[in-house]
Amino acid sequence: MYQALYRKWRPKAFADVVGQSHITETLRRQAAQNRLSHAYLFTGTRGTGKTTCAKILAKAVNCQNPVDGDPCNACPACLGIDNGSLLDVLELDAASNNGVDHVRALRDDAVYSPASVRYRVYIVDEVHMLSVAAFNALLKILEEPPAHLIFILATTELHKVPATILSRCQRFAFKRIRPQDIADRLQYVAGQEGMTLTPDAAGLLARLSDGALRDGLSLLDQCGAAGGEIDTPRVLDVLGLAGNVQTAELMGHLLRRDVQSALLMLDQLYCGGKDVGSLLNELSALTRDLLIYMTAPKGGADLLSGGYDGAQLSELTQGVPPQRLLFMAAQLQNASASLPLSPNRRTDAELCLIRLCDESLCGDTAALNARIACLEDAIRTGVPAAPPAPTAPPVRKPAPPPVDDRPPWDEDPPPLPVDGPPPYGEPVRQAPVLAEKPPVSEPPKAVGKGGLWEELVERYKERLMPMYWYMLDDARGELEGDMLVVRCGDEITIETLDSQNVKDVISDVTGQKLGKKISVRFVLDSGAAQKTDKLDELIRRGSRYDSFVVK
Repeated sequence: MYQALYRKWRPKAFADVVGQSHITETLRRQAAQNRLSHAYLFTGTRGTGKTTCAKILAKAVNCQNPVDGDPCNACPACLGIDNGSLLDVLELDAASNNGVDHVRALRDDAVYSPASVRYRVYIVDEVHMLSVAAFNALLKILEEPPAHLIFILATTELHKVPATILSRCQRFAFKRIRPQDIADRLQYVAGQEGMTLTPDAAGLLARLSDGALRDGLSLLDQCGAAGGEIDTPRVLDVLGLAGNVQTAELMGHLLRRDVQSALLMLDQLYCGGKDVGSLLNELSALTRDLLIYMTAPKGGADLLSGGYDGAQLSELTQGVPPQRLLFMAAQLQNASASLPLSPNRRTDAELCLIRLCDESLCGDTAALNARIACLEDAIRTGVPAAPPAPTAPPVRKPAPPPVDDRPPWDEDPPPLPVDGPPPYGEPVRQAPVLAEKPPVSEPPKAVGKGGLWEELVERYKERLMPMYWYMLDDARGELEGDMLVVRCGDEITIETLDSQNVKDVISDVTGQKLGKKISVRFVLDSGAAQKTDKLDELIRRGSRYDSFVVK
C-alpha cells in the first residue's frame, strides 16, 4: 500500500527535524543526561514537528542503545514505538477523547508501571480540545505523577489551555519553518523518491506551504503523482494557481483602474480552471509585498515572499499611494474570508475587482481615505486644470418695443372739452395726500412676575428637575443690565436654587431669549418673605414635592 510522503519521511531522530534546532538540542541534552521533566507542552502551528518530536523523545527515554540523546531506531523499544505496538507509549487525540471520563480512565491506568520499558509516555495531541472538567481531572496527576510517567501535550492554540496546566509543564514553542529550509528538504525527498524537482518549483511549494513542512510534502506528493519533471508551470496547473506573471499582470490592471481588462483576465483564468479563492489569495500576497516594498525598501527585503523581483515591484508601485494599497489589502482580505460561504464565488470575485478599481463604489472610511490620497497626490504633482470649453459669442437680439404695463386705473383720463362744463357740474378736486405715520414699535416685555418671566420659567422647567419647579413659581425675576436678579421668598429657596447647574440653565435659557449673555444672582426678597416657621415651610414644600413622584 502506498504511503504518503509526509508519513514516510517523518523524522525518526532529533537530527532529522528541520528548522527546530532550538528545541531538539535541549531535548537531546535532557535525554542524554537523564534530566527529564514529568510534563512537556509543545505549541506551534500545524506541520512544524510537535508530534514528531514527542515520539522521538518517547523513543529517546526508552531506547536501549541511545546515541548521545538520540534513539537508535533499531532496538525493540524504538521499533515498537514506531509501529505502535508498544502499549506503554500511548498517543491520544484530545479532540475525540475530551470528556472527563476519558481523563479519569487515563489517570487510573497511569499509576501502573510500564511492562517492557522504563517510562510510560502519554502523548496528548490537540490538548486544548479538552473540556474544563477534563482539565481539572488532569491537574493532580499532571503535577505529581509517578516516577515512571511522562506527559507530552501538544496544541496549536495555546490561549485555550488553562494557566493551571501551563504552570505544570515545560513549554517549547515551535516556529514556522523558513521557506529555504522547506525547499531544501523537498529537494532531498524528491531526489530520494526519484522525482525531478526544479529549484523554482521547490521554492514555489515552500512559499505555498506557509511554514509547514507537512503541507510542503503533501503538495509535492500531489504534483509528483503524474510523473515527469515537476517545474513551476506543472505546480501551477496541478494546484489551480494563476502564477506570478499572471498575478502581476492582473495587479497592473487593477492599479491602472482598467476594469474591463481586469474582468476579462479573471474570465480567462476562471475558464482555464483557476480557483478564484486562490487567485484572491495570490493578489493579497502580492499586495502585501508591494506594501512592504514601499514602506520598508531596505530592511524589509527579508520579509518579502520572494516570488517577485525588485524591478517588477518597483514598476507596479510607480505612482501608487500606500493608502490605496492598504485599501486593496483590506478588500481582498474581506473577500477571501467571505468566499467559502458565498453561493457564487465568481460573482464575489468580480465584485471585489470592481471595487478595487473604483473606490467610490465603497462607502467605508478606507475607500474615502484612498480617494483623498489620490486627490492629494494630484495636487502635489501639479496636475493642470482642464481649460474651459470655448463658447460662441452671444447673439444680440433687437430690443422689443416698450410695453405699457400700467394698470387701467393709472391711465391718463381723456381730455375734457375746453368750453364745456364738467361732467358732474363741479370740478374734480384732488384729495390731499396724508403723510404716512411711522410704525409704532411694541415696547419690550419686562421680566417680572408675569408675562416674560412666566414664559422663561416654563422653559427652565424643561431642563430642570421637578424639585426646582415650585421654587421658581414662587420667585420673581428682574433684569438689571446683563444681570438677572431672582428674588426668592426665603433662605431655603436660595440655598436650593443657588447651584451651578441651575444657574447654567437659567443663564442659557434667558440669554437665548434676550439675545445676549446673562448672569444670574439669587437674593432674598424681604417684602415677600413669609414669617412662618422653617419647619412648617419644609413640611409644606415636602408635600408639594410629593406630587411630582410617579406612583
